[in-house]
This record gives sequence, structure tokens and C-alpha cells, in this order.
Amino acid sequence: MKQSIFRLLFSCGILTALPMSATMAFASNIDCGRAATPVETEICSNEDLQRLDARLASIYGKLIDIQPQQRHILRRQQTQWLGARDRCQGYSCLANQYHERIAALQAQLQEAVAYVPDEVDRQALEDLRNAVDVMRMTDPEFPLEKVIASLRIEAEGTTFSNDMADDASDDVARFPVKRPEGVSSDEWRALQASRIDGGGEHGYATYTLIDLDGDGLRDLIIDSYVGGTGLFSYISALQRRGGKFEGNYTSLQAYSDFDPQDQDTAVDLADIEPSYLYSINDRGANQSADWIRLRGRIYAAYRTSRYGVDDLYLLRPLTRVGAVPKLTVRYRYQLSVPTLQSNGGAGPEIVLDDALHTALTHALDDIDATAARYEGDSIKPLCPIPESETEKTRSAYFSYGPGHYTYETVGDMSVWIDGKCFIGRLVDWFGRYHPDLGGLTAQLWIRAPDAEDAEEQTYDVGGKRTAIRIDSSIAKVEDDNGM
Repeated sequence: MKQSIFRLLFSCGILTALPMSATMAFASNIDCGRAATPVETEICSNEDLQRLDARLASIYGKLIDIQPQQRHILRRQQTQWLGARDRCQGYSCLANQYHERIAALQAQLQEAVAYVPDEVDRQALEDLRNAVDVMRMTDPEFPLEKVIASLRIEAEGTTFSNDMADDASDDVARFPVKRPEGVSSDEWRALQASRIDGGGEHGYATYTLIDLDGDGLRDLIIDSYVGGTGLFSYISALQRRGGKFEGNYTSLQAYSDFDPQDQDTAVDLADIEPSYLYSINDRGANQSADWIRLRGRIYAAYRTSRYGVDDLYLLRPLTRVGAVPKLTVRYRYQLSVPTLQSNGGAGPEIVLDDALHTALTHALDDIDATAARYEGDSIKPLCPIPESETEKTRSAYFSYGPGHYTYETVGDMSVWIDGKCFIGRLVDWFGRYHPDLGGLTAQLWIRAPDAEDAEEQTYDVGGKRTAIRIDSSIAKVEDDNGM
């Protein structure tokens, strides 16, 4: 579901206020009264394909209007795509061609209208980099957290949430019917006039009123929980303009019931125009955000993390996100295996004997202390392969096995215990770090290589980190840890 949602988010329309272009006919926008080729006839006989064709023409026209200097390049690219489309046979091929082309044009359009960081943004980034660099001299474990905490805006906003119905007629929360505490009468009228509804799955949404642009009027931050396999939340910001809150925002309610296998639903959702500042994935990523002030401006300090690195992006909340100021903090870990193990919560804690503790600790020597290095099956077997193994079973000696999106594979290694070789894998949860739980939260899994269904053993691993490098750049935001 996650990939389908993101595909829709970036293939749906982003800009509706731009003028239509006179070049739409070149983009396609078929005149079905003059359909002449088999492909044109196929498109004109299918309502969904007609809608996709019109949408592509609209986006293409907007892009031409915004980037007239790129007209010849865009036309050449579009001519090449039309050639590929006209080689299609059947609905499935045509629909895929349109979705892919719409997504590509939409990405170009998004980049063309995105906010470009100015000199103040660049100075804010350097201020942040210098502050973190100074902090790591005295606190190399938490330099970024300490600096962000000093810049965080905490007491300036009013937050409220969607409410459950008094009669409990359903289990969906909805926008409050009564003015929440801390919301002024003027703000309440603007909220009602804007017809705000940020509910996603079960209507879960929170709203924060805070002055984001310094004009004396509080703007609106909307946090919509969408759910799905990644337990996603989408955060958007609307600007107070006169008697309304305005911005490119659409309720994400439709995504809570989205079925990626339903082609009709996918086409219908292509007409929805969602917009958001950033997203949070609570399963399969390590992300967070804080509202901070630098150089007199408010930013969403959006962080995505993984083993060995924190990437923090400074997002201007009332702009379209493109390439933004980015701070990267890199770490080195001192990995360790606690003698007292939690036993996976399956019973009383266990104490490792000296031989086993030494073997597990030695195995971690093969793990890079600064970055995850897992690249699938290794070139050489991790354990010696007996001659009795078949070609089919030999593969079990080269890797621990397939990974999963809910954790990060740091690396595979051999683990020698009492003269026997085991296949090991170190995993973590994208750099999640808890000082009260040993720092880095990780596990070492081991299994015997000579049995497909061999029982796994799990051991806790911790790691104290030290910040070793801080870089700044202007870069595009990578969602979901770049995956």
C-alpha cells in the first residue's frame, strides 16, 4: 500500500491555479471525433483512458507555461513517449504508459515550482551546522538533539484534535463542532470558512495554530494519520489569508480505504490533489520533526535516520518542497553485547557465559562501525560449505536470508561458537537510539547454515555512538530513509 500511495501522491495534480497551455493538443488530448489509429480508438472507447489523456495534456501544458525555454526539449520527450504509447496493445499497457508519463511530468512540474532556498536559508543552515559542530566537542553522543532542543518552539501554538461523535454512532473522529480552548473567535470563523478536514484513517488528525510567517496571524499545521502498512502520517501547513486558511491541501480521508489492486479506485484517486510538507513512517523508518526558529524564520526540522547517520532537512512550511537545506551528522559506534540478555521477552533474563559472550563480541568485529554495508549475498560463503551440500542448499551459506522493510540490515557475518560456524546478521531499527537501553537498539541473529528451517537465536546488541562528521548541503528530501 505504501508504494501505491506515494505513486499517487506524486502522480496526482499539484498545481491548479496555473493557466492552461495552448500546447495541450500536442501533449495529446485526443479529439475523439477524429480518432484515426487503433490506439486513439482504444483510448476514446474507455472513459478512464480519456481522463488520463486529458490529465496528461493538462500537466504538460502547465509545464510548458512555466518553462517556455524548455519547450523544444519537452516536445522531443513527449514525441518519444507518444511513439511508445502508440505501440501499446490493450488497456493495461496504455494505462501504465499514461501513469508513468504523468508521474514523470508531475515530478518535473513539482521541481519547477518548488521553493529555492535563499541566502537567509543558507545562513540558517550554516548556523545550525556550526552549533552542532561546537556541541559535539562537549557532547559527541547527542549534539544534534541538544541543539534542536535549544531552538525548538514549544509554547507559541494551540493544538487540538478531531473529536469522536457524542452519540458514538460510528468510530470515526471528525472536526470539532465547538470552538476548542485556545482558539480565538476570529480563528474559529476562519477554520469553519476553510472547511478543514484532516482526518485520515478513523478520522485521526491534530491541528496546531501558530504564526509561521511572522505576519501576526496564526497559520495552521495539520497532522493527518493515514495508517497503511507504514502507519503513515502526513503533515501539511496552510497560511492564514484574510478570513480563511489557504494552501494546497486536500483531505487524505480517501487514502484510508484505498485498495491498490482496484484499478477503478486508482484512476478515481488520480483526480485528488493532496499536498503535504513531510510525512512520518512509523514502521519501516526512523523519522521525526521539530518546529524550530533560525535567523528569525520558522522551519520544520525534519529528520530521517539510519545506522550511522542523521539527515535533517530545514523545510519552509508555507512553500513547495524541492531542494532544501540539509544537515548530515555521521556517527561511529562502539558495539557491545550485554552479558545480561532480555531473552526476547519470552521469560526471565539470561546471563551469557564467558565463551558465548566472547564469540558474539568477536563476530561484531566484521561489522562496519559507521555505516550499514549489507549488499545481499556475499561473494564468499560466510561458513565453510560441506561437500555433501547440494547446489540448492549451498546458497544458505552466503547470506542470512531475505530482509524486511520493518528493520535495517546492518550486515551479515560468521559466528564461531565452540568450533562450529553459524550465519549471523546484525539488524537495527534505522538507527533508533535510546540512552537508557544501551544506546543503539540492535539485535544479533544467528542460525546454523545447514538447515533451511534452523532455529534462530537472538541476542541484544547495544552501541554507544560518537559524532564524527557534520556536512551541510542543498538537497532533495529523501522520504522513508531513501528507500
